[in-house]
Amino acid sequence: MTRTRARRGEGALLREDILRAAEDLLAESGTEEALTLRAVAARAGISTPSVYLHFADKEALLEAVCLRVWDELGRLFRENDHGDPFRALGRCGRAYARFALAHPVQYRVLLMKPPPSDRAAVPESATAVPETTTALPGGAAAVPEAAAACFGHMVAVVERCVESGVLRGDPRRLALTLWSSMHGCVALLLAQPGFPWPDVDELIDQAVIVAGFGSTMLSRVPQTGIPASDELAGDLDELAERLSRRRSEEEGRSRRSRTGGRSLPR
Repeated sequence: MTRTRARRGEGALLREDILRAAEDLLAESGTEEALTLRAVAARAGISTPSVYLHFADKEALLEAVCLRVWDELGRLFRENDHGDPFRALGRCGRAYARFALAHPVQYRVLLMKPPPSDRAAVPESATAVPETTTALPGGAAAVPEAAAACFGHMVAVVERCVESGVLRGDPRRLALTLWSSMHGCVALLLAQPGFPWPDVDELIDQAVIVAGFGSTMLSRVPQTGIPASDELAGDLDELAERLSRRRSEEEGRSRRSRTGGRSLPR
């Protein structure tokens, strides 16, 4: 059914209807291929030219509808970025991966496809990035909004880790390393669904641990003169034993505090 012509001042409402129609098509089809301007116009009950009044082409509409879920990623980071900084970093890494897997179409479109070749022609205000991204290692031009948001969230969490001393170095460079690790994990899961992956939650946990602990060691180990494998294994075994002992002591103190110092019955 064709809707009546929008009255003056109702352009924002029509744009919202278009985005909602496009979002429904994405959810139903599970692929961006179903998102044609003609299909969106039909779902919204308007003419195809009416879509062009708000979006220059399919790519612009696709990016806009995919960005609608990106606020959720920021919310997940804020919910998990509390308490001990390093543990918060792990929670945020897991939240990032699960967000990507929960929104596969949006993640592929915004972070696994190259930006449009004509991005340089977009007004600078449309591609402005948060302050945390203006000094990328090595320098960078304006970046797409979704990537800028991801990087900004990651830098905020890493900065707390650097302030606490658990990580050392430039928070932006560390954030890029961690982001690259988590993106690689989820990109493989999305791009190779037929691969015989182990349990996905376990894989994500392991990726988070490898990225997190690897980052803690980055500035603490010599960049040259890496010890031989057997020496390194012995040193790491000693570290693992100390960490395990400390964890057991923490759990014992926690149990005693819950029971008022009394021993639990066996």
